[in-house]
Amino acid sequence: MNKRFLKHDYYTDIITFDHNDSELISGDLFISAERVRENAPGFGVPFLHELNRVMVHGVLHLCGYSDKTSAQKKKMRALEDNYLKQFQAA
Repeated sequence: MNKRFLKHDYYTDIITFDHNDSELISGDLFISAERVRENAPGFGVPFLHELNRVMVHGVLHLCGYSDKTSAQKKKMRALEDNYLKQFQAA
């Protein structure tokens, strides 16, 4: 999917297709569980924690956040961490 739709020649943990229409947040999140499972140990977290982070990441894209620059990536990571802490508290 990454090659076909985004012309990227590498693997990724999530691909987000934004279908937002004015006030409605809508889109498709395609998650590679295999990639998430491979990445989790590198981040020192369990699979389910990394899966939740990836899902939050995709939803942040649907909310208009980007991660093209290092500053944007830093902002996205801070938001991911914030929302993951909220999940853990619930």
